[in-house]
Amino acid sequence: DVVSEIEGRKKAQDLVMMGFYMSLIMVLIIYISQILPPASFWEQQKAYNIILGSTPRIVLASMIAYLISQNHDVWAFHWWKDKTSGKYLWIRNNFSTIISQLIDSVLFIGIAFGGIYPAKSIAIMIFSQYLIKVGIAILDTPFCYILVRIYGNYRKQIQKA
Repeated sequence: DVVSEIEGRKKAQDLVMMGFYMSLIMVLIIYISQILPPASFWEQQKAYNIILGSTPRIVLASMIAYLISQNHDVWAFHWWKDKTSGKYLWIRNNFSTIISQLIDSVLFIGIAFGGIYPAKSIAIMIFSQYLIKVGIAILDTPFCYILVRIYGNYRKQIQKA
């Protein structure tokens, strides 16, 4: 939201895509590290594979949820910015994030665990994960204001130089 506020929609969208591509690269690196033969002294390959070898379904769920929810967040942030004529940063920061994190939670939990756990358990997982995300979104509002001010001032100084 700080990048959206200062740099605009395009830069924020670029960061979302950069994050997505970095995640894809990380998945590829982990996959390669699992198929290469381990060092002769390494006795923990099975544990390594269990910990870092997340099921493809969970990785896919994470990637889909990230891409859709973060793109929505950027769109919603700027929609609220237009609706409030650039005022009330707290509205766009919170409303865009609160809805986007609902999308993220529903998609991730639904794709990763749907059909594995009962619907009631899925609903509890979504609700509890979402509740934590909403709490964090509200608590990060003052930091958003602080970072916008610091980054905005820094950017102005660079432009003057």
